[in-house]
Amino acid sequence: MQEKENILRIFGGVKKAITGNDSTKLKELSDQTVHTASITQDPDNIAVAVIIYSLSKIIERKKYQEFQGWNKFYNTFISAVDNLIDAMRKNDDKKIKKDITLLRNAISGLSGKIKSYIYDVFRKAEINKASKIYEHGISMEQTANLLGISLFELASYAGQKPEISEAPFTKTMDVKSRIKIAMDLFK
Repeated sequence: MQEKENILRIFGGVKKAITGNDSTKLKELSDQTVHTASITQDPDNIAVAVIIYSLSKIIERKKYQEFQGWNKFYNTFISAVDNLIDAMRKNDDKKIKKDITLLRNAISGLSGKIKSYIYDVFRKAEINKASKIYEHGISMEQTANLLGISLFELASYAGQKPEISEAPFTKTMDVKSRIKIAMDLFK
């Protein structure tokens, strides 16, 4: 995992935000990882961004905490975050990867409604973070491959976001402006 110090700092903040039920802070921490993930294109950093964002969405939905299996899910997450912080401090890359996988797979131990709801949150989080990475200039195909989503899912989501379609580099010029530029090239 690249940028271990940054991720370690972020997971320290994640632990505080989880125990304080602070979904806003979790979203901020997730956005901080997106920048690093965009630069490094490291799958572990990308997974961290998705996990943290998913957790923010899960915590913000208070009704999930009433479902059977919530306590197991919550305790698994807290334990995995503690283990991940410890593994990062010890530079144990194998343990780091294992704990990231444990965080991603925390939903597999759930059953009933909460499992499908949380799975849906994770899937939408992958698409959301893919969109954020795409905003950082990584190609749509590469971004989709990094996050294991389809180009269609990413394009559909990114096309709905006004900040992407309204970015100056995505606006097209009118025909007259293009002709003027072409004419200027041949002067």
